[in-house]
Amino acid sequence: MADPESPGEHDNAALLRAAAAGDQQAWESIVDRYANLVWSVARSFQLGQSDAADVSQATWLRLVEHVDAVREADKLGSWLATTARREAIALLRKSGRDVPAGSAGDFVETLGGAPAGVDPAEDEPDAGVLRDERDAQLWHEFRTLSRQCQQLLRVLIADPPPSYAEVSAALDVPIGSIGPTRKRCLGTLRRRLATST
Repeated sequence: MADPESPGEHDNAALLRAAAAGDQQAWESIVDRYANLVWSVARSFQLGQSDAADVSQATWLRLVEHVDAVREADKLGSWLATTARREAIALLRKSGRDVPAGSAGDFVETLGGAPAGVDPAEDEPDAGVLRDERDAQLWHEFRTLSRQCQQLLRVLIADPPPSYAEVSAALDVPIGSIGPTRKRCLGTLRRRLATST
């Protein structure tokens, strides 16, 4: 049964054939569909903006080079996620870095909730300050999570949400471990946030 959030094999196959034939609109459709996934995989390695952009660009270049070699069109997202992971690891090895710091802007908006008694939609003078404090605290606690948790949560917040097969390919983890690990990581983060306020 097809994943309802993922494009169908026929749709991807048609787009890949058209892109291979030089159809710019087909390329744009593929990029629109998977750009956030590729970006979130790159950022899950805590790369800075420019390095993540390099990984994304290299990933798309690999697709251009191997568009005819993608055998299972329904797994294009997984192929791109795996390629982005490999490109990120290669960049880290090449630069001799372990894991550089990154930005949590995308993560904060997804997991952050308003502090108790504060509606972020209200135009109170303190709303921006409170939101900034909440975001800073969330990012601080997020960075205390294990590297595995940080990577998983960053990939899972891609928009549109990736399938578990894509997450599995991006992080090289078994599909069956994603849900339990996600639950454990979010539980740890919530407990830390509750005790830090």
